[in-house]
Amino acid sequence: MTIEGKEDRRGRRIRLGMVGGGRDAFIGGVHRMASRLDDHFELVAGCFSSTAEKSLASGRDLGLADDRIYGDFNAMARREARLKEGIEAVAIVTPNHIHLTAAKPFLERGIHVICDKPLTSTLPDARKLVGLAEKSEALFVLTHNYTGYPMIRHARAMVAAGDIGTVRLVQVEYPQDWLTVETEATGHKQAEWRTDPARSGAGGSTGDIGTHAFNLASFVSGLTLKELAADLDSFVPGRRVDDNAHVLLRFEGGAKGMLWCSQVAPGHENGLRLRVYGTAGGLEWAQEDPNYLWHSPFGEPRRRLTRAGVGAGPESGRMSRIPAGHPEGYLEGFANIYSEAAAAIRARQNGEATPPEVVFPTVRDGLAGVAFVDACVRSSRRNGAWVTLAI
Repeated sequence: MTIEGKEDRRGRRIRLGMVGGGRDAFIGGVHRMASRLDDHFELVAGCFSSTAEKSLASGRDLGLADDRIYGDFNAMARREARLKEGIEAVAIVTPNHIHLTAAKPFLERGIHVICDKPLTSTLPDARKLVGLAEKSEALFVLTHNYTGYPMIRHARAMVAAGDIGTVRLVQVEYPQDWLTVETEATGHKQAEWRTDPARSGAGGSTGDIGTHAFNLASFVSGLTLKELAADLDSFVPGRRVDDNAHVLLRFEGGAKGMLWCSQVAPGHENGLRLRVYGTAGGLEWAQEDPNYLWHSPFGEPRRRLTRAGVGAGPESGRMSRIPAGHPEGYLEGFANIYSEAAAAIRARQNGEATPPEVVFPTVRDGLAGVAFVDACVRSSRRNGAWVTLAI
């Protein structure tokens, strides 16, 4: 099938490039697995490291041809844009401070960008990236992967349908324990850059996991944050970014909320949990038990809704692959973002509108996340004063 003489590209994989994600880089491997899980993408090129030697070694590890492995992402963007079978999309999986400069040459050449979160390390960079993305003919997808979980999609649909009435309260928490000690001083690569404000940004736990919690709360509730009051701590001596945050939230329309994120909470591995309460009921979801959503209609018994069983709806069904009782989780949620990106890219390539059911975090969602971190830092420096988001 063709549309106005254009090739219908649904039957083949989208050619994908990657910036970052070389040897020993955790998130690069996650993106590669996620991109292939539903067989929509094929990795064909990359600039995997800040040095040409390391990039070449990483690309060879992945079986790529030497002439598609680059030592500089600007050179990669220039050459791939000229190639007949050049990349159509690129995954940006570098530390936060490189996101803007890495995405720029691809957006300018109409190559779709799939970028890890947070959007950037600073608010000025986030604003610049929004400008670039909105001027480009390419799509910009931000991988807040928890928005791809089936029961999160179901919860969002329930809130939108009014199943819990008007939202009054939003409680979200994201505790971890892996930075309880000075892990960054042990040679731990992930800890080193995530606790370095020059690379991660001014927020530590707020930027790394607080942005996930904030994004999830906004995604499910449908609310827009108006202002916040934050109390940030760096409990580990010498740590230059926060490792714990308590944040009060005021949403437009009058709803209130609280957000707690911590990377110094022993006993918590990845305790992302969301609760949303309305005039007619409440919802609760936990990332470590993601295939269940608890619905509490006011005055009635609490109900457990499952991913692919009784109570599941079309929104969760679109995100599911396997029968009820078989758990899906982190990698599948990530893959769902890639599959949504693929649907949007193919629609764009064929001159069609993105299907209305296709949902993914955008560059604007990324700007809101960076503005959230900025507001938390500003508020805490003013002893927890209420501040508005500088979007």
